[in-house]
Amino acid sequence: MPIHFNDLDVVSEAAGLSSALIVPCYMCPAVSVAVRENKPFIQFFRNFLKSAPFGQYMTALQSRLKEHGVKTKVFKSIPSHEWFMCMWTSGKRKKLQKCAGQHDAVIVLGCDSATETVRGVVKSIDCKVIEGMEVAGIMNAQLRFHLPGNVSFENCKTVPISQ
Repeated sequence: MPIHFNDLDVVSEAAGLSSALIVPCYMCPAVSVAVRENKPFIQFFRNFLKSAPFGQYMTALQSRLKEHGVKTKVFKSIPSHEWFMCMWTSGKRKKLQKCAGQHDAVIVLGCDSATETVRGVVKSIDCKVIEGMEVAGIMNAQLRFHLPGNVSFENCKTVPISQ
């Protein structure tokens, strides 16, 4: 049951900045993008543990920001346990703080908990935190495996989160 997201206007939030570090959570936002584009979340034999639709989404975001004069870099997470930003190790958080210090802003692609993780990491440095996505609800979906190793989400519905 991943969280489902809607995009926010990152470009206008980044107006006037010269650089931004894009910090993605690699699970729920990646599922949201794959479902929205009706593409496999992961294709094990093409991209192994990377979501191609999410990678393309981040590349497009970087292009839009570049058109407005904002240089960007994507903060990478390789081990699968670090896909969930809310559960990053202290070492990963220290690495983020070091990288964020080289940018004017950090763009968070994730939930409120992911944003809180980033805010906690960058609170001691002068770095703006920009939310790139907002929670729309919880995704109710069926996980499907298709040969040759594709993982998709089907019959998806967004269930609102009760307040």
